[in-house]
Amino acid sequence: MNQTIQELFERKSVRTYSDEKITQEEKEYILKAALQAPTAGNMALYSIIDVQDQQIKDQLAVTCDHQPFIAKAPLVLLFLADYQKWYDMYQLYDENVQGLGEADFILAIEDCMIAAQNAVVAAWSMGIGSCYIGDILENFEVHQKLFNLPQYAMPVSLVVFGKPTLQQQNRPKPQRFDLQDMVSVDTYHHKTIDQTKQMFIKQTGKNEDELKNYIQAFAKRKFHTEYRKEMNRSFQVMLQQWLKK
Repeated sequence: MNQTIQELFERKSVRTYSDEKITQEEKEYILKAALQAPTAGNMALYSIIDVQDQQIKDQLAVTCDHQPFIAKAPLVLLFLADYQKWYDMYQLYDENVQGLGEADFILAIEDCMIAAQNAVVAAWSMGIGSCYIGDILENFEVHQKLFNLPQYAMPVSLVVFGKPTLQQQNRPKPQRFDLQDMVSVDTYHHKTIDQTKQMFIKQTGKNEDELKNYIQAFAKRKFHTEYRKEMNRSFQVMLQQWLKK
């Protein structure tokens, strides 16, 4: 196993940071690594906002489902699915250009997330932890105004970075699903419910009786929630704006 693969195996989300600063050189490496990510047609359908204003960080800690550690992170990067620059150029040089569609949004989201993951991997290689904040999908109208976003720039990935505390360094990484449970050959393998239960038992280390309580608690925390409803509402608004002619 080489160093890159080892770091991918070891990388975990970090939400508590030491007082050690992220240097300007380290930040530049993180950002430059993001820009080296694969991208559809070399279009780079994303943009990055380096959030430095503490008041904005404080607001994000509230609007992203009340998570105070966001405000304390030394580095906060907002990754936007961004087709605006290309659409502006199309309008400049192509009189037949029409509005964007759903697939354009998906491509931009893919570019955005790949770039974000490059930044996360680069950071970890330098001893810098990170955490994805999915709750940036909430409160689109607030975030659109906060960051002065045009029609074709959507906030889809917020990532916070910092040097992990000793406790965070020593915290075990959650167990992932087994390879054979996640990869099928040639066609989709739709598991039986018993096979799926066994998949979750292996991943969680729980017995069948404990699994029921685990799944019910997980559903309560992740599925039957107000923030999930808000994410869906907010994303629908984003898509409506994207498709607006």
